[in-house]
Amino acid sequence: MAFPGFRGKTKKRGLVTSLRPVTDTDDELAIAELYREYHRPLLSLVARQTGGDRQWAEDVVQETMIRAWRSIDQLDPDAESLLPWLATVARRIVIDDRRRKGARPPEAGEGALETLQSADGMDELLRTVVVTEALRALTPAHREVLNETILRDRTVNEAAEVLGIPVGTVKSRVYYAIRALRVVLEEKGVTT
Repeated sequence: MAFPGFRGKTKKRGLVTSLRPVTDTDDELAIAELYREYHRPLLSLVARQTGGDRQWAEDVVQETMIRAWRSIDQLDPDAESLLPWLATVARRIVIDDRRRKGARPPEAGEGALETLQSADGMDELLRTVVVTEALRALTPAHREVLNETILRDRTVNEAAEVLGIPVGTVKSRVYYAIRALRVVLEEKGVTT
């Protein structure tokens, strides 16, 4: 693979001893070529090393390309493939990441959330007590109609039949019972 814009190609044991980039644009072209040619195979190798963690693998590939850019004057532009060098650098980055993660305390993750105490039901109990007290403050006729329509989930027609009163009376009692219930709850500091 030939890098554009390099001069002074004196080889010594497979590495170029004095490669000097001509311009920053040439560096960009060389890295773009490296990235185009080696990104996919390197990502595939690194994904196996990271246990399939794609995000981590992408980060490792990016760091590898940065190190290649920093070492561009040491890379052999006439080498058949730079993948061995890139793979070695990437493998060392993965090893360093693992060591770094092993040196610090493990992250809590979501497991800690599963061991948290769940709600003890006190809020629900208090809400039930407040609503029960508010219902007691209603007239017996209003309490009775709310019990049949809301608590027992009956239609207006079914409630009228059970209570033995006309449908229109059930509708008006439900309306006024809910209004009265709201007033009582607001007095107790409960917002509806």
